[in-house]
Amino acid sequence: MRSTARDPAHVTGRRPAANSDSVGPVTDDRRRELGDSDAPVEDEIHESFHAVVEEGAERLQRTWRVVLTTGFAGGLEIGIGVMGYLAVLHETGNHLLAGLAFGIGLVALYLAHSELFTENFLLPITALIAREGTVGQLARLWIGTLVSNLAGGWVFMWLVVQAFPQWHDDLEESARYYVDMPFGLQAAALAVLGGSTITLVTRMQQGTDSDPAKIIAAMIGGFLLSGLQLFHSILDSLLVFGAVQSGVPITLGQWLGWFGPTLVCNVLGGVVLVTALRLVRTADLLQRRRRSSNTESTQPSPQRDGR
Repeated sequence: MRSTARDPAHVTGRRPAANSDSVGPVTDDRRRELGDSDAPVEDEIHESFHAVVEEGAERLQRTWRVVLTTGFAGGLEIGIGVMGYLAVLHETGNHLLAGLAFGIGLVALYLAHSELFTENFLLPITALIAREGTVGQLARLWIGTLVSNLAGGWVFMWLVVQAFPQWHDDLEESARYYVDMPFGLQAAALAVLGGSTITLVTRMQQGTDSDPAKIIAAMIGGFLLSGLQLFHSILDSLLVFGAVQSGVPITLGQWLGWFGPTLVCNVLGGVVLVTALRLVRTADLLQRRRRSSNTESTQPSPQRDGR
């Protein structure tokens, strides 16, 4: 007779727990068995990885027109956060409270689907390593976004300076905090933290499908960037632009002397502290994606049958 005993897994819908005394290290095959997908990492990481690659590939494929208009819009929209920051700073003199207001700018970037230069580390680099783009496309994305962010920020800050002359002293104080600080170890650390923070915001937003969670991540990032006065090449440049437009004697050389090292350290923070770690974490998925890209590129194009 066939046994009527039922497998506990069929009753509960769960796999029975293994005895920890008799089970060795979890292999890649075992991870595949435990997860819903066949990837050798957790299902959430699997889904997030493919979302990162797909969006990164989309950014790499943009034309110059799309890159420049998206970056210019990003400069305008981050200016909204700077405007909120200055309003609260003027009324309270508290950088932490002003940092909460600056988060409005990052929320605007997310909801309007524009971006800053420093948001283009994790996504396009992952797509590039997965062979979904080229180095030339990455250079176009970075250069175009950086220049257009600054241009959009300059235009927006001109409007702010004309509309709120009572903020001129706050602009000067904020700008001089950055350009007057000698670029030593402290400034470099602040810039590395600034780059890693904004890249982590991107990573957090890619890790969830919840819009409220993404907005919270943006607000957290804004608070940390502005409230702690971390060095950020785009955000802080807008404060310098506003100060210059209000008549503060800050020269182009002073701005460039701060901007160049800050930009480099922002890249180091975003690429080394966040992006590189994610690439190591998803190395198995990257290899699978690269093999898939190679297979597709070597397949012959379908031939028409002439009918």
